[in-house]
Amino acid sequence: MNSVNSTSRTLGIAFLLQAVTSLAGGLILILALIVPGNISASMLNIANHTWLMRANILAETISALGVIFLGAILFIALRKQNENMALVALGCFIFETALGATRIAAAFPLLRISEEYVKAGQPGYLETIGNLALGSMDFGLKLLMLPSCLGLILFYYLMYRSEIVPRLLSLWGLIAISVALIGTLFAISGYEVPFVVYLPYAPFEFVIGVWILAKGINEQAVERRA
Repeated sequence: MNSVNSTSRTLGIAFLLQAVTSLAGGLILILALIVPGNISASMLNIANHTWLMRANILAETISALGVIFLGAILFIALRKQNENMALVALGCFIFETALGATRIAAAFPLLRISEEYVKAGQPGYLETIGNLALGSMDFGLKLLMLPSCLGLILFYYLMYRSEIVPRLLSLWGLIAISVALIGTLFAISGYEVPFVVYLPYAPFEFVIGVWILAKGINEQAVERRA
C-alpha cells in the first residue's frame, strides 16, 4: 500500500472529519438539548444554552461541507474503477448537502423562537411554531440519509471491487450502510426505527479513516482493475 501518497492522507482526513462533525452535530450536541416528546423543555434548553445550539449549527455546517469534500476525494480515488458509478455517487453526496442546508436553515428559527419563548413567558403558540421547526429538522435528517446511504453504497461497492483497502473493511461499510438505508426507508415512511439499526455503521468512518491514514490506499489495485 502507498501510505505516503497525498490521496491516502486526504481521504483518511476526509473520513475522520466527516465522522467527528456528524457525531458532534447530529448526536452529542442535539441530544444535550432536545427532550423527546417535550417541546417546552427542549426550547428551554436551547434558550438557556444558546452557545450549544450555535455549536450544533456550526458542526452541521462543517459536516455538510465535509460531505462534498469526502465525495470528491472518493470520486478521485475510485473513478478509474467505474467513472459513471462514481459520478452518480458524488451526485448523491451533493444532493445530501443540499438537503442538509435546509435542515440547518430550520435550526436558526428554532434558536430565535426558543429565546423569544423564554422572554415572552412560555406562550403556547410559540411551542407550536417551535415544534414545527424541530419537526422540519428531524424530517430533514431522515431525508438526507437517503441520498447519503445510496452514495455510500455505490462508493463502498467500488471500494470493495478495487481493493484500495482490505475487502473485509469495505464489506463492513457496505453491509452496515445497506442496513441503515433500510432503516431510513422505514423512518421516512413514518415508522419508529431504533438507533441499533444505525449502530453497526457508527464507528466505521473512524475506523476506515484511521486505517487509511496509517496504511494508505492501494492505488495499484485500481490501475489493475480499471
